[in-house]
Amino acid sequence: MNTATQAPVAKATVASDLSLGDLRAAFVAGWIDFKTHPVFGLFFASIYALAGIFLSYALLVWGEYFWIVLAAAGFPLLAPFTAVGLYEVSRRREAGIAMSWKAVLGALRGHGDEQIMSMGVILFVAFGFWLLVAHGVLAIFMAEVGAGTTHIAFFSTGPGLAMLFVGSIIGGLMALAFYAITVISLPMLVDREVDFITAIIVSLATVRSNKLILLAWAIFIAITLFIAMIPMFIGLFIVLPVLGHATWHLYKRAVSHPEP
Repeated sequence: MNTATQAPVAKATVASDLSLGDLRAAFVAGWIDFKTHPVFGLFFASIYALAGIFLSYALLVWGEYFWIVLAAAGFPLLAPFTAVGLYEVSRRREAGIAMSWKAVLGALRGHGDEQIMSMGVILFVAFGFWLLVAHGVLAIFMAEVGAGTTHIAFFSTGPGLAMLFVGSIIGGLMALAFYAITVISLPMLVDREVDFITAIIVSLATVRSNKLILLAWAIFIAITLFIAMIPMFIGLFIVLPVLGHATWHLYKRAVSHPEP
């Protein structure tokens, strides 16, 4: 990379010249990683998909139809943490290191310093916070149509449509904020022995230096994950691992580190 398109940030150098070609190259590399080691991708995708299926089924049984919509909207917030093992697969393949379940599953421990687990806690808290905020928005608009309105009928009313509009804006802003702090930080924590605050700083700097390109990547991730979740989460078995591997390659393109 040209030094003119780099900026030093917290023990790392962040590129500011990412392009759509880089996104395409990362996606292709992610697809190759998945094809080369599909068992790992299918394993992590199955955990994520089965969790979504179980949550949806439980809410259906309890008759909590609104919560299904809210949970489905916030569920992608947890995807980056699910992809940690995929980052390790890509890292080992790139470095020519033999694959092992122990090493890949152990990626969640990071470098023995609990930094990745700390990020996981942040993401789960974010998911819980989204549910609280979304339920508050829902309650406000539901009050306008009265308690007698059925769950399905509500979405065809004026307040129901307004709720979807407002909720989408709030959810989108929250998702974008957490995307900005995780898109680079989680791969970096797998790759390097740094604290999660430093990793977040680098992630935010990368997004700030490549706003339009990484916004395009965020939109692409959101759309593909949403489409993959529609047929009972089945599409996630392909989409999640490919996106996870691709994000690793995007991180490697965007961030360089000084030689030890």
